[in-house]
Amino acid sequence: MGEKLIIFDTTLRDGEQSPGISLDVAEKLEIAEQLARLNVDYIEAGFPVASQGDFDAVQTIARTVHGPIIAGLSRTHLSDVDRCWDALKDAEQARIHVFISTSPSHMQHMLKMTPEQVLRETKQGVERARQHTEDVEFSPQDATRTPLEFMLEVLQAAVDAGATTLNIPDTVGYGIPWDFGALIQYVKSQIKGDYIISTHCHNDLGLASANSLAGVQAGARQIEVCVNGLGERAGNAALEEVVMAVKIRPDQFSGLETQIRTEELARTSRLVSRLTGYPVQYNKAVVGKNAFTHESGIHQHGVLADRETYEIIDAESVGQKGSQIVLGKHSGRHAFSESLKNMGYEIQGEALNQAFFRFKELADRKREITEADLEALVADEISTEAGNLYSLVELEVAGGTVGTPNARVVIAKDGQRFEVKSDGNGMIDAAGKAIQQIAGIEAKLVGFTVSSVTGGEDAQGEVVISLESGDYKVSGRGVSTDVVEASARAYVNAVNRLIRSMARKEARNSEVGP
Repeated sequence: MGEKLIIFDTTLRDGEQSPGISLDVAEKLEIAEQLARLNVDYIEAGFPVASQGDFDAVQTIARTVHGPIIAGLSRTHLSDVDRCWDALKDAEQARIHVFISTSPSHMQHMLKMTPEQVLRETKQGVERARQHTEDVEFSPQDATRTPLEFMLEVLQAAVDAGATTLNIPDTVGYGIPWDFGALIQYVKSQIKGDYIISTHCHNDLGLASANSLAGVQAGARQIEVCVNGLGERAGNAALEEVVMAVKIRPDQFSGLETQIRTEELARTSRLVSRLTGYPVQYNKAVVGKNAFTHESGIHQHGVLADRETYEIIDAESVGQKGSQIVLGKHSGRHAFSESLKNMGYEIQGEALNQAFFRFKELADRKREITEADLEALVADEISTEAGNLYSLVELEVAGGTVGTPNARVVIAKDGQRFEVKSDGNGMIDAAGKAIQQIAGIEAKLVGFTVSSVTGGEDAQGEVVISLESGDYKVSGRGVSTDVVEASARAYVNAVNRLIRSMARKEARNSEVGP
C-alpha cells in the first residue's frame, strides 16, 4: 500500500449548492450510503446552521452512515461551530470544517471586517472546534485571490489554534494548474506544524480537476470533490476524474493511492444524477454514456482487435460495462426479483409488487429491458413509494393542433380513487392541473427537464419537474416510455413531496408553539 490520498466528498454540501438542486433528508441519506459503498474517506454532509433541513440531514447521516468520517461546514462564529457539532456528535468519527473569507473583495464587501478581525475570528473558531473534536479542517475562502502573506498568516494562526487539515479553496475557479501547484508547494514549505494540506477547486475555467491534480503533485494529500463535478456555478473537481487520473497515471503520482472502489463510480454517478435532476453529459469523462463508445470505423476496428488501442480505462473497472440483463414481457416475478438482487437491489412486499407491475407495463412497450431500464424503473418506484399520499392509477390525454388539450387523471389515496378532467395549454399542463385539483393544492411549474434513460426508439424518458407554492419549492421525478405519463408521475411525486414538506413545517410549528 502506497501513500494515501484522502478523498473528501462534498457532493451533499457544495454539490447541492448547484442552482436548482434541493435534496430532502431521505435523498441525502441515499447518496451518503452510496458514497460509503464507494469508500470515500470523508462525506461533507452539509452546512448545519444554514437551515433546519440541513441540520436534520447532517444529523441523520452522522447517526446512520458507517465507514467514512462525517464532516459538517461551519463559519467561525462560535454559535455556528457549536451547532455544527450538535449535528455531528453522534457520528462514529466527525470533522468540523471551519471557514472564513480572506480575499480583500470578500472581506470588504461580504464580511465588512478588517484583516485583524479575520485573524481573530480564525483563531477563535478553530479553537472552539477543537474543543469538540480533534479533527478540524480550516479553509480561507477565496484563497487564490488572497494576498499571499496574509493568507500565510491566517493559515499559521489556524494551525496554531489546532487545525489538522489546511484546505486551499480556489473558490471562484481562478487558478491555473502550474500556478496553483506552486501555491500549494509554497504553503507547505512555509506553514509550520502537523497538518495535511488539501485542495478545493472550482471549474469556472474548466480546470478544477487539473488544478486539484497539480496540487496533489505539489504535496496536497486531500482532494475535495463532487460526484459528476457538481457544485456552485460551473461546479467542482469531479471525483471520478481525479480518482481515475491518479490510478491510471502512477508515473505522475508515484506511490499515491486512493481507497475508492472504482467499480462503484458509474452507479454513484447515475444515482446522484437521478436524485439531483442534473443529467450527466454524454461525453463526460469516466462516467458519461459515450465514455467507452466508438463511432469511427477505424476506432471500432482497433478496439475489436485490442481494447487498449483506444481505451486507457477498463470500462468494467468503473462500473461502466458488465453483463447486460435482458428481460422481456414473458419474464416472471422470480426472474425479475433475481435480476434486481444481482444489481444490488433488495426490495420486498408491496414495493416489489409495484415495481414488477411497472416492469410488465414497460415490457409491453419495449422489446428488450436492460439493466439501465430496470435501475431507472426501480429507483423511481422506491423514491415515490415511501410515505406517499397519492399514486397515479390512470391517465388519458388528448391534444393536437385542433381543439383544447385535455387530460383525465385517476389518482388513488388510501384505497380510494379520485378522477378529474382538466384542460390546459398542453397535455402535460392539463394533467398537472388535474393532479393539483385532486390534491387540493395550488403550485406553479418553475422547472421541467426531460432526458433519455436508455437508447433506441422505445427508450425510457425521465422527467424532472420543479413546483413552487408559497415558500416551498420541491422537485419530482417520473420515468416512462411515454413522456406525458412520465410527466404525470413526476407531478404526483412532486405533489406528495409538497404535502409532506407542508406537514413537516406544521409539525415543527406546533412543537414550538405560539
